[in-house]
Amino acid sequence: MLNPMRVSVLVLVAAALPALADTRFQVRRTNRDDIPLGKGQCDIRLQVDNEVEVSLRGDLVTIHTVAGQDARDDGSECNAPLPNRDIDNFNFEVKESRNDIRMMGEPSARNGFAALVRIRDNSGGFGRYHFRVTWAMTGGDFRPARRPDEFERPPAGAGFAWNNTINFRGTGRGEAWMNDFGPVKMGEVNIDIDRGGKLVCWFRTDRGRGITFNGSVVAREQNRWKADVMSDDRRYRGPLWFTVNDRGQVVGLTIEAGDGRDRMQLNWDRR
Repeated sequence: MLNPMRVSVLVLVAAALPALADTRFQVRRTNRDDIPLGKGQCDIRLQVDNEVEVSLRGDLVTIHTVAGQDARDDGSECNAPLPNRDIDNFNFEVKESRNDIRMMGEPSARNGFAALVRIRDNSGGFGRYHFRVTWAMTGGDFRPARRPDEFERPPAGAGFAWNNTINFRGTGRGEAWMNDFGPVKMGEVNIDIDRGGKLVCWFRTDRGRGITFNGSVVAREQNRWKADVMSDDRRYRGPLWFTVNDRGQVVGLTIEAGDGRDRMQLNWDRR
């Protein structure tokens, strides 16, 4: 039978020990509009007491408390999740710290493509820490939010299977000029983007047949997208820029394409 005095001592000792546990939170999407197109960026802001190990995988932060109280999120934000692949132009930068903060491991297949950071704060109480990781984005990094029924039915776009992730449409007016020939009048536009960043853009025209461009998404900034596209007849290639509103409707689009000799200029606006 345990001695009551000994039990009381054990309870007091256990109560005095800090509860060391992992803290997890999902990083919110940033509202900033000053991040360059094609650049992924995560700003991790924390309140830290003593020592922690921080792991950023995708848009999930896991904090392991080594000593002291559990760390707290202090306004972390990302413009895109950290990719789960080999990353180009990865960079780690300390923006604010009270004591020691350092990168322990860059994202790689060995650590599940996580950025690993250790923070040691010996000043007493909570201190604010802010580090930033950046990387070069590719078309496959874009994962737009999908409607709940997106996987229930095939979308209307051309050349895609049932697993499309996003569709943008718009009704408006546009014109396309090929060298000095034109204009070709355009009305409805339909844009489909699949999970890998593949894009198909189709226009209804006044000539009885549509115009189609195929390509890949290369950058996104808030509601503005950029893709590298080629016309269906493979004659014209160049950048496609388009903007959507919060309802997923296309509100503006431009294409400047060519093959070194011929040139196409296309402008479209929602009306």
